[in-house]
Amino acid sequence: MSKRIVIDARIINSTTGRYVERLLTHLEDIDKENEYIILVPTKDLGYWTPRNRNFTLREANFKNYSFGEQFGLAILLYRLKPDLVHFCMPQQPLLYFKKHVTTLHDLILLRTYNSDKNWLTFHLKQFIGRFVFWWVGLSSRFILTPSSFTRDDYLSFSHINPNKVKMIYLAADTTVYKPKKAALPYKEFIMYVGQQSDYKNIRALIKAHQKLIVTKPNLGLILVGGKNKLIQMNENWVKEKSYKNVYFTGFLSNEELAWTYKNCKAYVLPSLMEGFGLPGLEAMTQGAPVISSNATCSPEIYGNAAHYFDPHDINDITKQINIVLNNPAIQKKLIQNGFKQVKKYSWDKTAQQTHKTYTEALANNKRL
Repeated sequence: MSKRIVIDARIINSTTGRYVERLLTHLEDIDKENEYIILVPTKDLGYWTPRNRNFTLREANFKNYSFGEQFGLAILLYRLKPDLVHFCMPQQPLLYFKKHVTTLHDLILLRTYNSDKNWLTFHLKQFIGRFVFWWVGLSSRFILTPSSFTRDDYLSFSHINPNKVKMIYLAADTTVYKPKKAALPYKEFIMYVGQQSDYKNIRALIKAHQKLIVTKPNLGLILVGGKNKLIQMNENWVKEKSYKNVYFTGFLSNEELAWTYKNCKAYVLPSLMEGFGLPGLEAMTQGAPVISSNATCSPEIYGNAAHYFDPHDINDITKQINIVLNNPAIQKKLIQNGFKQVKKYSWDKTAQQTHKTYTEALANNKRL
């Protein structure tokens, strides 16, 4: 008998939205029987288009961590009468008590602080977040995490039944996009893609890059990401310091991003904390050597396909990037290992395991 499954995809057009968009695309190939209602903001109605008749889009204009999310979204869900809801992020209406599963990408909200936020407001949000993360673990039939690191971190925080937390890896597939040359000011460059929150450790990377250009004056640092307050703060900081060869691209299309990965000297991830680290895998699909922080989940996800450094030590960041850039044999080995590493991950497998979780949640009327 067909079931109605609602997927809260309000984050589909965000940094984490790649996961949602890929999951939906591959779920369409797997399930042609159950009815799926995909909740997205009005502005994102054209971002992803269903191919199958059993998938439909529904407007849901409720901001994260808002009263509208807590009450308006709860009312909408009760009206839709789903058999199961998949919240693709922890933010969700606490008053929704019907069957649901939740994807929890990381505990960064609880473990870090962003300097662009009001200190009191942020810590109040963090305090509320601790309750939300705890409650989500109790109320959800299952919690989905993208790495064993995040799974273990959440279990140590929540102390819920370990059988409730399922680890489902993500994947990378930038090869589906035909590379299109991006307008960049440097022929030789290293790069980073993503948000620039404090925990991303971007300023440490920039400082390391300034050390690198002492002996490599033509080397650029390309920082890819749609302009926001945090990125603007970093851009202003670079100007104040009179740092050279640092370029903030703003938004790049998938095709331009694929070209940038393919043409960089190395992709560098300086982050102090990650839940999965998707851009590093995307870089590997395009044959870029990956140089990464050795913190949290990165060694788990990248294995021997990355060259690692201590993200707290700018001298070590500089040293390890230099080692890779100066050694073609290491570059070749990282690229070869990268192609092998990405084959361990598959969006089809992600969707298959997620669909299996839906089936298990629908069949089980008792919470673990």
